[in-house]
Amino acid sequence: MRVWTVDDVMTTAVVTVGVSASYREVVDLLIGRRISAVPVVDDDLRVVGVVSEADLLRKIEYAGDEKPRLFESRRRRHERAKSTVGTAGDLMSAPPVVAGSGKSIAAAARLMDAEHVKRLPVIDDQGRLLGIVARSDLLKAHLRPDDEIRDDVVSGMLASYFGHGVDDVDAQVSGGVVTLTGRVDRASTVDAVDHVTRQVPGVVAVVNAITRVWDDRQTTTGYGIGIG
Repeated sequence: MRVWTVDDVMTTAVVTVGVSASYREVVDLLIGRRISAVPVVDDDLRVVGVVSEADLLRKIEYAGDEKPRLFESRRRRHERAKSTVGTAGDLMSAPPVVAGSGKSIAAAARLMDAEHVKRLPVIDDQGRLLGIVARSDLLKAHLRPDDEIRDDVVSGMLASYFGHGVDDVDAQVSGGVVTLTGRVDRASTVDAVDHVTRQVPGVVAVVNAITRVWDDRQTTTGYGIGIG
């Protein structure tokens, strides 16, 4: 089974600005295109930063109050200083949080959550922009048809990881919910089948109705599989 990556769901027609773009140019671009952020690129299309609505709003937030205050936090001082600048290179958040081509959508989701960002520029190994992936793009995996999901579960995931050890296991999919039925030798295999099934793109939930002959979980320390 092929793991879905950011390349499968990203937008490739990306609006960008150069480092010398003015504050007003960036504002006009975001409003005109109805987007909330824009990657900043250099002459070689390498992503050097991102300008978001939050970066632009600092000029409004600190209007008339640009001088730093006594005992002000470093973060507030930095934001206040940004309110006085006028180009994308000065306004942008850098270094940018990006996703390399080939990153799985699960890893991209974890990165967004960890870095508190709503989108990730996707770059090649030279740092050049390939596309952009937003939170909503990561949900596209859940739009997959049920028959495609079932094919991945049965002929892809189960066969790849367990070979002929799960010939008596079947899967039915409805609305992304996978119901597993059948019988296997060991309880640890039941747990492992459940685990890998949940990794299939588009799976919303798993109903595990597989039975087993004997319970070996007291002596089993792991599934013996590796999932990236």
